[in-house]
Amino acid sequence: MIERFYLKEHLSFQEIDLEFEKNLIIFTGPSGAGKSILMEALLTLFGLKECDAKVIEASFNRKINLDAWGIEEDEPNIFKYAKEKSARYFINNQQVSKKNMKHIGAEFINYLTLREFKEFENEALLTLLDAIITKSDKKYTSLLEKFYTNYDALQTNTKALNQIEEEEKKITDLKEFATFEIAKIEEIDPKVDEYEALMVQKKELSKKEKIEIAIQNASTIFEYETKVIDALSLLEIESSFFDESFNELRVTFENAVERLNELGDLDIDTMLDRLEKLSSLKNKYGSIEGALDYLTQKKIELSRYENIAFEKDELQKKVSLLSKEVDTLAKRVSKQRASALQILSNRVEYYLNLLYLENITFSQEKSTLHPMGYDQITVTLRDTTINKVSSGELNRIRLAQLAAASEFIQSSGGVLILDEIDANLSGKESESIAKVLQLLAQSYQIFAISHQPQLSSKAEQHFLVHKEAGISQITPLLNNEARIGELSRMISGDEITPEAIQFAKSLLEE
Repeated sequence: MIERFYLKEHLSFQEIDLEFEKNLIIFTGPSGAGKSILMEALLTLFGLKECDAKVIEASFNRKINLDAWGIEEDEPNIFKYAKEKSARYFINNQQVSKKNMKHIGAEFINYLTLREFKEFENEALLTLLDAIITKSDKKYTSLLEKFYTNYDALQTNTKALNQIEEEEKKITDLKEFATFEIAKIEEIDPKVDEYEALMVQKKELSKKEKIEIAIQNASTIFEYETKVIDALSLLEIESSFFDESFNELRVTFENAVERLNELGDLDIDTMLDRLEKLSSLKNKYGSIEGALDYLTQKKIELSRYENIAFEKDELQKKVSLLSKEVDTLAKRVSKQRASALQILSNRVEYYLNLLYLENITFSQEKSTLHPMGYDQITVTLRDTTINKVSSGELNRIRLAQLAAASEFIQSSGGVLILDEIDANLSGKESESIAKVLQLLAQSYQIFAISHQPQLSSKAEQHFLVHKEAGISQITPLLNNEARIGELSRMISGDEITPEAIQFAKSLLEE
């Protein structure tokens, strides 16, 4: 429920701050006072309209599953619209896009002057029928869950079977390609780290001749070894450090020569050819490891292609069994929905009769299988599809549908916004709308503009919208005397008659 509504600088309104305590809230007042402007601002807050208000704000004391939108829930949740150069939307001080605000608002805001058909979409009607059944048959929930589980399994296995059948059409090409890819890599037979080791050898080979010349030139140092030892002896210096150094140098040169001899035995052309093949694998697969992973993947695929007939047979058996099970479950669901549809039709017809409409028909037809079964529900009024009826008829049908649905689905906390729902109606028709709204107010918080005393007299909170010096004001009518005055004005105009006063009192007494 909206507890508080704040509006600043919107057309004829300078600043208003309203508090709401009840569910059936009616706004009345002379034409041009600002009633529709007020509703426009309320709808703008939830992304359903556009206006140039500076600030619009409302506090909402209901959990709205804001976590799904990455917004932290609060008590109450504060919705805000602010406009300087451009409009911005906030929930609990966190900015949201207009699109997301509209989606969030759709969870709990119903606006009957919008030409929408969401209540009559097939999914919404089937959900309502399921709720009607569940209210009297708790086992029905298990039936639905079993259908949904088997339907999902059928879709998954059918998709896998279709994929196999597509692969089967080109299985020869797929097998040839996998075999070719496997042979190409196995022919090279790459080893992890082999490429790096060969690159080291290539680098050594490129320096082999220079190293040989350098060692040969440096080896002349050994011709002076005995002379150095003699000199150290004459100087009476221990020569062991020199012996060790020369021995280490000699071993180093010998190992280098041995390694160079080994490199000399290598087939350079073979090594370069090997490097080129490994390099081609690296370029294609990113690394030798990548090539080996791809090889493993292709071997798995080839094995699957060779066993595809068996896999296809198993999937066909699964799909056949699931199809039969889903068909049986869907037919059981349809049978129960047929009974529920008659209940729904009777209840909507009841409310429409109150609203002076008749001949609405709910038809159940079998369609191709879909996620909710076989059922396709069509709604017509006097043989006219729901999307072609007039706006006035559509609003009354939606009102009847909401009233019927409220008997089976608890919508406590939802908000229903009605803009001139009783405009151009007779007193009898206005009285019927008032009765339906009184019932709906048990489940919804209703904001309505009214031009008729019948509906206005049923308000739990009644606000008068009027102008003073060109500025729109909103005054709560807190006692019967104030309400009698406003109802009398609605009945007889500015010149209030005794008969109007008497009629207003009788309406309030009812």
